[in-house]
Amino acid sequence: MSGVLGDIPAASPGFDGAASRRLLARLRDVMAGSGSGQERLDKIVTLIGMEMGADVCSCYVMRAGEVLELFSTLGLNQDAVHNTRLRVGEGIVGDIAGHARPIALDNAPSHPSFAYRPETGEDPFLSLAGVPILRGGKVRGVLVIQHKDRRRYTEVEVETLQTIAMVVAELVAQGELVNPQEVASTGDPALLPARLSGTSLASGLAMGLAVIHRPQLTIRQMVAEDAESELERLNAAIATMHSAIDDLLNAAALAGLSEPKDILETYRMFAEDRGWLSRIREAIRVGLTAEAAVQQVQNDTRARMSHLTDPYIRERLLDLEDLTNRLLQHLAGRKSEADGSTLPDEIVLVARSLGPAELLDYDQRRLRGVILEEGSPSSHVCIVARALNIPVVQAPDALTRIEPLDPVIVDGDHGQAFVRPAEDIQMAFAEAVALRARKEQMYEAIRALPSVTRDGVPISIQLNCGLLIDLPHLKASGAEGIGLYRTEIPFMVRSTYPDVRAQTDLYSRILDQTDDKPVVFRTLDVGGDKMLPYIAASEGEENPALGWRAIRIGLDHPSLLRQQLRALLRASSGRPLSVMFPMIAEVAEFDAARRLLDLEIARLEGQGFEPPSRLRVGTMIEVPALLWQLPALLPRVDFLSVGSNDLTQYIFASDRGNPRTSGRYDPLAPAMLSLLRRLVEACGDAGVPVSICGEMAGRPLDAMALIGIGFRSLSMSPPSVGPVKTMLRSLDVAALRQYMGGLYQRGDHSLRDKLRTFAKDHGVII
Repeated sequence: MSGVLGDIPAASPGFDGAASRRLLARLRDVMAGSGSGQERLDKIVTLIGMEMGADVCSCYVMRAGEVLELFSTLGLNQDAVHNTRLRVGEGIVGDIAGHARPIALDNAPSHPSFAYRPETGEDPFLSLAGVPILRGGKVRGVLVIQHKDRRRYTEVEVETLQTIAMVVAELVAQGELVNPQEVASTGDPALLPARLSGTSLASGLAMGLAVIHRPQLTIRQMVAEDAESELERLNAAIATMHSAIDDLLNAAALAGLSEPKDILETYRMFAEDRGWLSRIREAIRVGLTAEAAVQQVQNDTRARMSHLTDPYIRERLLDLEDLTNRLLQHLAGRKSEADGSTLPDEIVLVARSLGPAELLDYDQRRLRGVILEEGSPSSHVCIVARALNIPVVQAPDALTRIEPLDPVIVDGDHGQAFVRPAEDIQMAFAEAVALRARKEQMYEAIRALPSVTRDGVPISIQLNCGLLIDLPHLKASGAEGIGLYRTEIPFMVRSTYPDVRAQTDLYSRILDQTDDKPVVFRTLDVGGDKMLPYIAASEGEENPALGWRAIRIGLDHPSLLRQQLRALLRASSGRPLSVMFPMIAEVAEFDAARRLLDLEIARLEGQGFEPPSRLRVGTMIEVPALLWQLPALLPRVDFLSVGSNDLTQYIFASDRGNPRTSGRYDPLAPAMLSLLRRLVEACGDAGVPVSICGEMAGRPLDAMALIGIGFRSLSMSPPSVGPVKTMLRSLDVAALRQYMGGLYQRGDHSLRDKLRTFAKDHGVII
């Protein structure tokens, strides 16, 4: 406050907490009553002035061009309504909006930001208290009271104004006061139609309403009927939240994880911050519901701190927002933002990052697309999304540009997203969807035709799967079998390790639904970005992709691997079984894994179970070291399968999860193609079948190159079958092999452009 406060009386001495609650109760009646938004705002302004004993109460609303327009007033000239306008930063009202903070002044004309507007007739008024109207951390207007004499404004009065401002914010947000079309042109980047340019992580087109993947709740009731009961609800939710954090702490301690434990202890201390909790309790005492009080404190903090650039402070703000969201969830009794029936029927999920299990939390019947701030095409969440035919785009500023329930178009084909799309964009989207539909019809027309090139070379097309819901694609796509069944995904959505009986049932159902088509089961490939909740992560791994994962976990926990192998053998009793070990780096690791399998075979026979009718054992080629051990490896295996995603990142020392490097190197570089060609030749000489099940196999141009190298078995996600099959049926392999013979020794960064030119010149449909 400004001025000398010595003999200046407090405003409205009788306006205490009880008076505030009475005012808010009457306000609730106004909001529940009839009338337009303008009529209800006029009633609110009049009610505030009368109950708070103010000579003036005014409400300014943000209009186009960041202009604050006087929308309603009690005490100023009525002719000034909808005629008086102030820019953000202009006058005391503009200052409140510009800094998103309350102001209480005993001598407003002496304030350096004071701007006199004669048309309002505000000459005789000295004292002023104003608060920003906030929603989602953004200023939507300003609420002001004024008095003729000099006086202090109490904290109760300012907090009451802040509470009322939250209610007015709902009128603005719902289009009750300003036409939504005009709101969309206010110059606020968060409200304008926007195009987000990013990176395609999974192809496809989708449209839906944005759902932000962080615990955010829509608060239906703002004003409380009983402050004491709301305080009790808050205290209970705080206790539950603290208990949940303690459980995390205890789990970290039992697992011997020192760094996560330290972080959680700091987090726990932050959750007990008295200043934060006291501000929430004060807001409840003023008359808010517990949820609205938590949200008000979050809005105020976010608005005051959002302009700060200090990384440490911004990280603390993120901690506070996370705690706020957790507390709101506990108040609502919710466990996950993915639960419940409040989500829209068509969802575009927006998140900073996601794991595959988090993606699967959401109803797959509703989920249309995903936008991530962090991600890469070969991350496992994107692999799962592609298996589910869900387009994914990576856009660095998605969370700051997209608000909950915004209409969003996800263009996974071109790596872009349209937020609140204009009509012309929606029409273009409809045309693109129609074009894709025509392509799908073309793919459907060749579904039953053989996968044979134009010059008669047969190519086996198989699927990558990881869920039972993938299996219907086997028949629908016309694929010959499943070249990679990722067994880890069902494990990741469970809170405990499934026992042998549960695993046996799962694998039996898979084999039952594949109609005797071949299935290659990859044993658990967890670790890195796919840790199981019931297996303690390796402590302090700076690069999990090179750390404790896949077969390394299996060999360190042989009981887990043996249980899985036992279940696979039981499920395959009397029918063929193909088992593939992931992340093998040396022949000795394969031998160790094979010995565990042999132990389970002996156990099975000893218990009288019928063994598989045919057992094939192979390994993934992902770690480059194994390529220099082929003479020792090939006699031991029945087949090999190249995991091009991991192999590429290890060959180029390029983290596939880092967007800065994930696109830096091209798998169609001469080095990669030369290495793969030598592998195919070695397998051919040894009579060992080799396939490729990485992402390369599902991209038509890349698949064309792989066929030119000599691969005759490609495994891919279901949506890729049609485009790849169309490509290979238009391909002359002999001409391609002759063309590629002169490319392997080149020093180009990539051969992609040359291969694309070949396809164009030879009528190959890519």
